[in-house]
Amino acid sequence: MPVQSHRDLVVWNKAMDLAVQVYGLTSSFPASERWRLIDQLCRAAASVPANIAEGQGRSSPKDFAHFLAIARGSLNETETFIMLAIRLGYLAEAQAEPVLALLTEVSKMLGSLRTKVAAQRSR
Repeated sequence: MPVQSHRDLVVWNKAMDLAVQVYGLTSSFPASERWRLIDQLCRAAASVPANIAEGQGRSSPKDFAHFLAIARGSLNETETFIMLAIRLGYLAEAQAEPVLALLTEVSKMLGSLRTKVAAQRSR
């Protein structure tokens, strides 16, 4: 079945799940981090599905591949902020494990999709 919308992409749905989980994780952070780490972490996590959607809506495989690369960068940023939260003591490693596992899954899916899109581009 051909992809009609970004909502048809499994990676977009998983990235949305990731963003929701990240928002949930930040609920236990100190209030002093509201405009610092919480804001940056939530923005980075939300940027992943947003860039997948924007790229899928573009007219060329080259543009789509570019936005998938941006999504992967935002994913790496999300991971970095989660690891920082662990180091700062705002998250226990056990709390972060399921989110980091989903993050790894999304990263692999983005890489695979980007490879497929790049192959379309060279046809």
